[in-house]
Amino acid sequence: MHPNTPPFYDNNGYQPEQNIYDNRSPYNIYQPYPIPPPNVSPVPQYLPQVTPHQSVAADQHAKSKTWCSSRRHKICIVAAILILAAAIIIAAVLCWYFLIRCQKKCGTSSTCVQSSQWCDGTVDCPNGEDETYCVRLYGKGFVLQAYSPKRSEWLSVCFDDWNSVYGPMVCQSMGYNRFSYYGYFLESVTSDLNAFASVNTSVSFNKLYTSIRTRDFCPSGRVISLRCIDCGQSTKQATSSRIVGGTAAKSGDWPWQVSLQIAQSHVCGGSIVTPDWIVTAAHCVEGKYASARLWTVYAGSLLKSGGLAYYVDRVISHPNYDTETKANDIALMKLQTSLSFTSNNIKPVCLPNAGMPWAETQSCWISGWGYTYQGGSTSSVLMAANIPLISSAVCNTPSVYNGAITSTMICAGYLSGGVDTCQGDSGGPLVTKTNDLWWLVGDTSWGAGCAQRNKPGVYGNVTVFMEWIYNQMQTYT
Repeated sequence: MHPNTPPFYDNNGYQPEQNIYDNRSPYNIYQPYPIPPPNVSPVPQYLPQVTPHQSVAADQHAKSKTWCSSRRHKICIVAAILILAAAIIIAAVLCWYFLIRCQKKCGTSSTCVQSSQWCDGTVDCPNGEDETYCVRLYGKGFVLQAYSPKRSEWLSVCFDDWNSVYGPMVCQSMGYNRFSYYGYFLESVTSDLNAFASVNTSVSFNKLYTSIRTRDFCPSGRVISLRCIDCGQSTKQATSSRIVGGTAAKSGDWPWQVSLQIAQSHVCGGSIVTPDWIVTAAHCVEGKYASARLWTVYAGSLLKSGGLAYYVDRVISHPNYDTETKANDIALMKLQTSLSFTSNNIKPVCLPNAGMPWAETQSCWISGWGYTYQGGSTSSVLMAANIPLISSAVCNTPSVYNGAITSTMICAGYLSGGVDTCQGDSGGPLVTKTNDLWWLVGDTSWGAGCAQRNKPGVYGNVTVFMEWIYNQMQTYT
């Protein structure tokens, strides 16, 4: 990350400092759309040679016109009407299925269930997705919410009838390590809330969403704020919102930053989110690099070659990751041994809650050991830079990325160029400070070059992956 000399940048797959396994150069600029090689016509070389008089399509079209203009003209009209009617019926059936009956889709499966079946305590989806994301944390205040199938909405949990023993149980059911539990706090009821959930004390407490009752008011005027982990703590002060260029990080600034290495060679970055889980990019671990035994995670050091080594137990890429468009470019690594957060140099960043107020131009920070200039090599010390978010509307304009930015991506940087993530920063964090805590906004995904004009960095939009992340944490506890 260099303020004036933009380095070459590509995160299209495995990007080691040196190619460990073969002599092929992996450094190719990412292209959102296929581009033909030089001096090769994009038109297929083989085309059927049919003269206009021999055109099968034209001959069939002529026959059709002759047939419909003959004495069977009425039959043609009736047939057209029947076909149109059939199309309308099919469209109506599809609309009913997908808009009315199919109110909730089961993950990547084609199975659909009704809203009343979602979080009702009975597994209806093939992989149980309808019962995995029924409790969530909302907003910068970590307000605890449970999904109500009766009301088909998320309800904030009222403090009335709450017991302190519920907190650790809820966090563990969400997928957090029970030893990382931080505590619960109280938030005032806001005027926009007109429905609540509270614990039904007449039944034994099992899972929160199956142990609640709905109510139209909250007598105490307080709702539960649940902190499953003490996250987002850093010595870094986010005081600048302008371009500052790449600078060497200081101890304790970015304690969630890790180096992901193969054979002691830095490949990608990652972010600590719990004692057991690292967030990175799917393109870092695609293909033959999906094997957990290849990877070692180094944490707690500003030096690329330093830190404590942790072995990886499992690598999980998003099932809908697209190697061409880089949509859904996120992956998780589960460690064999849990991290200890006793040091100021190893701490988790906060996962974003639903409804987080990310705004256009919001000040964010990027960090990593990636390239500092074009054609160079990875940095030996951790570098960081301050950049703003850029709206998808701006990023999708023809002069920028021309429609390549999907809802699973988020842009950040300056259209004027100058500061950016680069090769070797892949999978690393894009963070912002809100409510005195640092939050993981994105993971470094791709970009056309480094710090070039009208080519800002593109990051995985972590907020849209939260249901998937919690599902993996629950499945592989």
